[in-house]
Order: sequence, then structure tokens, then C-alpha cells
Amino acid sequence: MELTVLGVSFAALLLLGVPVAFAIGLSSVATILAAGLPMAVVFQKMVGGMQVFSFLAIPFFVFAGELMLYGGIAERIVRLANSLVGHVRGGLGMSNVLGCTLFGGIVGSPVADVSAMGSVMIPLMKKQGYDADYAVNVTTHAALVGALMPTSHNLILFTLATSGIASVSVMGLILAGVLPALLLTLCNLGAAWWVARRRGYATQGEFPGWAAVAVAFAASLPGLLVVAIILGGILSGLFTATESAAVAVGWALLVTVGVYRSLSWAHFLKACAKACKTTGVVLLLIGISAAFGYFLALYEVPQKTGALMQSLSSDPWVIFLLINVLLFVLGTFLDMAPTILICTPIFLPIAQQFGMDPLQFGIVMLINCALGLNTPPVGTVQFVGCAIGGISVGQVMRSIWPFYGAMGLCLALVTYVPAFSTWLPALMLK
Repeated sequence: MELTVLGVSFAALLLLGVPVAFAIGLSSVATILAAGLPMAVVFQKMVGGMQVFSFLAIPFFVFAGELMLYGGIAERIVRLANSLVGHVRGGLGMSNVLGCTLFGGIVGSPVADVSAMGSVMIPLMKKQGYDADYAVNVTTHAALVGALMPTSHNLILFTLATSGIASVSVMGLILAGVLPALLLTLCNLGAAWWVARRRGYATQGEFPGWAAVAVAFAASLPGLLVVAIILGGILSGLFTATESAAVAVGWALLVTVGVYRSLSWAHFLKACAKACKTTGVVLLLIGISAAFGYFLALYEVPQKTGALMQSLSSDPWVIFLLINVLLFVLGTFLDMAPTILICTPIFLPIAQQFGMDPLQFGIVMLINCALGLNTPPVGTVQFVGCAIGGISVGQVMRSIWPFYGAMGLCLALVTYVPAFSTWLPALMLK
């Protein structure tokens, strides 16, 4: 009875358009009333869910990303990417992929990535004769790589969502995302080149030479170093993952104010306000999801879901396919944070039961969530890209399939070849 109240009320509130955080909270309250438990349980679980020291990394990483977003890093990265691949067929699209990947490594947010890089690259691509749907699809799919980068606060959310289920370190998950991020970039480059070739887009000039590449690289290096500082600092033991987030903020300020001198006072205030807003939303989701997760565990939702899936098949390949389909569908209705916090306690035990490593599952989860960001009805990344490109979602969806295919190939390889996500953590964290 109580489990029915939890599931039905949550689904009904989402269909009515209630914000996810409030839908989770109200469905938890409804379940408390149906079970006859004291209302204090909800508030105790909310407060307990937010009282974790590691959560300090979230506002720091978000703030560092916002500083980089408003600090004029994007233009320098565009010049570097264009100097590398701008001369090949569809080169501006491939430059877009590289630029979004590099910038995503700095800001760690697909939405911020498409906002910054899209505002530069989409109008430029349209001006150079590329179709608007191609420009938007290239940008939005390349921006999704940011979800796997070391500066992504979603990595931290996943490690915290695994509490009590599996032992997953932030550093382990960061390393697990390196090869999949590279693989996803290669798949996006292949899709961008293939579509450009089919549509007959012209080449854009000649290779400028390695000297020009070196100059562009030197100009963008201070911004790009934030990833190296985070990884190097944690691996060397100089600071923890939480401390690395604070170091990232200091480095972002140094680069944007002291080196590039591109961060104005007005933009600094905007970065502060946006970081506070994002952090508030994420922490509210964390607290409320802790109460929701309590009921999922209390009424044995993971066990019942696993039994249902096992009744369909006992083949790990089929089970992993079902998990991917469910995560993708849920990701099209929910943002990344609630999907991670709600689905991890349900699906991680099932994946482990069939032999999937928690680190591997984390990357599978993040790729599915990222793909959901580029799929209606929510599709935050896609809506931002379409707004910049001045094109409807329907027009973009008609030509999105090669890029979906590239994402699907990457997801399949990460799902069924564990080494893509487990080899590097095993090598570096011996």
C-alpha cells in the first residue's frame, strides 16, 4: 500500500508539472501519512542526508565552473580546436566537438558548456554555411562529455548516492570517466565528420601549421590546467577531492582575473549568484532524495525490481540492456541530479548482482543521464542549443540519429567492455 502511494504520487506530481524536488518531497510526505509514521522522519532524513562533509565539493566545483564560464575561456579554446581540425571537411563541426570537450573539462556541466560554446560556435557555423540543425546537434552532443569530466559535481553526487551500497571513491570515479570521455569525443568526431561528408560541406582553408597550434595552445593552457591540477593534486596526495574543488576555485580566479583579465565585476557577481542558485537546488534535491531513498530501502524496491528483471531474463547482457533503457527513459523526464539520487539505490545492487563494477555502473549512469539532457520532453541541453541556433526541437530531432548512434555506440562499449571504465582506476589506485 505505502509503496503504491509513493510511486503513484511521485508520478502524478511529475505529470502535473510540479518541480522534481517538491514532487519527491510531497510523495515522501504522502507515504509517511499512509504508513502512520511520525512526520519528523522526513525532516530527520533530509537533514542527515545533507550533513556530509564531501558535499562542500559541490558548491566549489559549481563556482569554479561559473567563473570559467564568465571568464572568457571559451574563445581561446575555440581558437585552439579550430587550429587543430578546422582545415578538414566539416572541420568547424569537429572544432566544435573538440572545443566543447575541452571546455566541458573545465566547467564540468553540459548546460554551461552548450551555453558558452554554443553562443560562439553555432552562429559561426551558420555564417560559414553549415545548416542550423547540424550546428546544434554537434554542439549539444559534444557538450554532454562535460558530465564525465573531473570538475563535474555529478560525479560527487553518484559517490554519495552509493553510500551503504558500495564503496566508491571520488578519485576512482574521476579516473573511470577518463577513457569513456575520450571514447565519446571520438564517436562525436566521427558523427560530425560523417554527416559533414554526406551533406558535402566544404573545407575551411588549410592547416595553419604547428606553430599556430602552439600559440593557440599556450593561450588556452592556463584554463585547461584546472583539470591537471585536480587530478595531479589528488593522485599525489596533496589534497582531497573536496579540497581540490576549493583549489579549482582559486585557480579559476587567478586565471580569469590575473592572467586573462577577462572577468569583470558584474560577471563575477553573476557567477556568484548562479553558483548559489545551483548549489541550493542540488542540496535541496540531496536532502529530499535522502528521505525518498529511505522509503525505497524500507519497502525493498531494489530487491523487488531485481526480482522482476530476473523474471524476464537471467542473462547479464539483457539485464544491462534493460537497465540502460530504463535509465535513459527516466533521464528524459528528470534532470541528472534527481535521476542519480533516485535510481542509484535501485539499479546499482542489481548491476552488481550481475557482475558490473560500481565504477562502471557510475559511468553508464552518467552517460544515460547526459543523453537524457539532449532528449525531449525535458532536454535542457537541447532546448538551450535550439534557442541559440534559432531552430525548433522538431527540426533538430529529424537529423539527430547519427549523433544518437555515436552516443549509443559509446554507451554499449562502456556497458559491455568493463575495461573502458575500470582499467585506469585499477592502474592508478593500486
